[in-house]
Formats: sequence, C-alpha cells, structure tokens
Amino acid sequence: MTLRLYDTRAQQLRDFVPLDDSNVTMYVCGPTVQSGPHIGHVRAALSFDLLRRWLENRYGRVTFVRNVTDIDDKVLVNATENEPWWALAYRMELEFSRAYAAIGILAPTYEPRATGSIPQMHEIIARLIERGHAYAAADGSGDVYFDVRSWAEYGALTHQSLDAMEPADDADPRGKRNPQDFALWKGAKSSEPADAVWDSPWGAGRPGWHIECSAMSRRYLGAEFDIHGGGLDLRFPHHENELAQSTAAGDGFARYWVHNGLVTVNGQKMSKSLGNFTLASTVLDAHDPLVVRYALAAAHYRSSLDLSASSWTEAEAALGRIHSFLERAERASVRNDARRAELEAAIRAGGALPDDAEYIPMIPVEFHAAMDDDLGVPQALAVLHDRVRQGNQALDAGDDAAAERVLIEVRAMTAVLGLDEAPGASGGAGAEASALDALVQTMIAQRAQARADRDWAAADRIRDAIAAAGIILEDTPDGTHWSIDG
Repeated sequence: MTLRLYDTRAQQLRDFVPLDDSNVTMYVCGPTVQSGPHIGHVRAALSFDLLRRWLENRYGRVTFVRNVTDIDDKVLVNATENEPWWALAYRMELEFSRAYAAIGILAPTYEPRATGSIPQMHEIIARLIERGHAYAAADGSGDVYFDVRSWAEYGALTHQSLDAMEPADDADPRGKRNPQDFALWKGAKSSEPADAVWDSPWGAGRPGWHIECSAMSRRYLGAEFDIHGGGLDLRFPHHENELAQSTAAGDGFARYWVHNGLVTVNGQKMSKSLGNFTLASTVLDAHDPLVVRYALAAAHYRSSLDLSASSWTEAEAALGRIHSFLERAERASVRNDARRAELEAAIRAGGALPDDAEYIPMIPVEFHAAMDDDLGVPQALAVLHDRVRQGNQALDAGDDAAAERVLIEVRAMTAVLGLDEAPGASGGAGAEASALDALVQTMIAQRAQARADRDWAAADRIRDAIAAAGIILEDTPDGTHWSIDG
C-alpha cells in the first residue's frame, strides 16, 4: 500500500515518497504566543500529531519540528509594564505545551523559538538581496522587503494572480516598491521595547513573521525537507511568502504542503480576532482530555469542525465502548500476559512466531488502507469500532481465541491514534469519572449485600436503577464489573 497525502500546492492527492525513507522530515507552524490556546489551536496540533504517528508507524523515524513565534506585533501589543514581551511569550508557550500534553500530543523532536534563529534569518535576507529579490527601504528606516514582482513563481501555493492579491499589511508601506511586497526585516521603532531589537546589516530591528519559519525549517531540517504543515488559514500570506522567499533564495524547501481544516463557530473560523473562540483550558476543565482528543480527531483533518455539546457526548460514548471491550478482554485472560507480550513483540519485530501461534497482523489491512488514504481517521475509527463489536461478540460466545486476535488489533489501533490511555487517566474531567465509579461501586456492593441477604426484590431494584442510567453490569467469577452502554 502507498501513503497518499493531499498536497495543497498540487491541489491533488500525491503518493508520498520521502527524501530519506529512514527519516521523514516535517515542519509545522506552531503558535504565535501572544495569548493562550483556543480549541482550534489544539485541533491543528492534533492533526499533525496523528500524521506524525502514522508516519512513524510506516517509516520508523520522523524528525518533527514545530516552532514557537515568540516575537511578533501581537506579542508586543499584549505585553505590559508588569510583564515584558518575552515573559508573556514564555508564559503563553507553557500554556500551549500543557494543552498539547493533556490530550497526548507528542512533544516535537525540537521546538525552536524564532528569537533563537536571528542570524539564520539574516543569511537568507542577504542572499535574497544579492539575487535581486529583496531590497532595503530607501527611506533609511531599516526595513527590508521581498520584491514579489521579481519572483515569477509568487502565488504558486495558493494559485492566485499577483494583481488580485491584497496589499501586504505587515509593515509600514512608505518604503515599499509594490503594495504586495512583504517585510523580511522591520526597522526599530521608538514606540516598541528596546529589548525587542537586534542588530542587522540593514539597521537595528526585528524579523518579519514569514522569514522566521524559512530560517528555522532550513536550520533544523535542511534546505529541502518532506512536509510543511499548518492551518488552512496560514496558506496566504504566511505560507505563500515562506515558499517564495525560500525558493527565491535557492532552497528546495517543502516537497509536500499539508493543511488542516479549521474549527468553526456558526460557519465562521474560530479566531481570537473575531472573539468567537473557546479556550482550550475551558474545554479541558469540562471534559476528559481523551474525550477531547477523540472528538477533535473524529472529523477528517482537512474538513471544518463545528463543535457542539453532542461532540463531547458522542466521543465519550465511543471511547467507553472501546475501553469497555479492552477491560473485558483483559479480564478474560485469554492468554497470560507473558504469552501475549511474546506474540506482540514477535509481530512488531517481524520475526518468527512460535510454531503453535497463529499469525495476527497488529493493524488490520482496512485500518492501514484508511490511514494511507490521506490520513482517513474517520474511516480508521470505523474499522476500530467494527473490531470492538467483533471482540464483544467473541467474548459473549466464549470464543477466547477470536477475542484474543481482536484484542491485539484493537490495542495496536488505539496506540496509533493515541487513544490507548484509559479515559480519566490524564486528569481534567477524570475526577468526574472517579466519582461515577465510586457511586456505581457503592450500588454494586449494595446489590451484592441484598443478594447475600436473599432480598431479591431489592437486588433487582438496584440493578434496574443502574441499567436505567445506561450502565451494564457483568457478573464474573472475580467480581462484578460495569461499563457504559454505548
């Protein structure tokens, strides 16, 4: 099977062929840390976490770089006398990191800050000036601009004509030759903090937004790398400008452009500037982090996602079905843990299985095909739930061998999707799950006591009350276990 990804620049699905199939290279635009993350930021990071996990499953090693834009107009505007821009940026960076970690997003291979790559930005700017694609403003302001009309391929990513584009709004227009020219270097201004200034060959100042990512991706992944990712809203002008300045400077840059869809509210993009955002912390305080992960992953990464109360309810029920099966299958002890570990280790290593063991693919072929088809997580989840149904049917029928096969597959699929941790284990609304478990266990104990007292009417009343709440009881030799009826 071949992995295919939708390439925004090509506007079609393309077979993914990495530069080095032993080390896939991937750069994703991270947050501008002027304020805390909303749930749209978390959805974007999760989209590329899922892609990274699948690439690791297929290729082994992925060098994943996600930047932090810690110097920017918005960061400077939000700073105060009591909290300088660099302190604000670091505090907000930590908030993003906490939100990502809460739902199991893997830490990047490296997470550079823009302020750590100023010399590399200077190198690219100097090369662009030398090649005739950038110029220092004639007004002595210290501004340096990319000359869009000098680069015939400008607009290649979003397939726009130059004359149809809006003027760039990222710098003072007085030093520009053309309205669409964008800032590579911004000359120092007396209204901005003195510590937000760096020396450069063109005068003291700070970098423009777009040059930051070109410098950081080149520094850590090389002049050409496999995948550049980011939100759909970054295609223009940010990614268009990155592509233009890097290729005009002579770099191959990104071979595949992958963009995730946005979280919307009543059809509008969720945005801090529009004031229609929901903070990630608010969502994580109200819901189990694993439920949040499932809800955000359930729609295809390129589609818009309009979240509602039912999104969380459906995700919680779906996770309940998965983990109820896993608990049932583990309790059944179809094979002892040592035997299961031996089989799984052999399968992972691609080595020989014991003579008496049936070969069990870790990941079903249908799941593999779904993920290879432009990261089809919704279809992959359908395969996962189908296997869960099969596993429960096998357990109900006492077919331990069939249940064991399903258990191995379900564990492998949940691991790929980052859903292998039990709901409640990562904090957040886990206190609610613990409280529910305590209540149900109390009722189970009361029912057991009623049965011991031969008070069958009381025992039935308790069981009926539990069932009315959507909870299933399973009486086994080692006790009574409960699960949500999904």
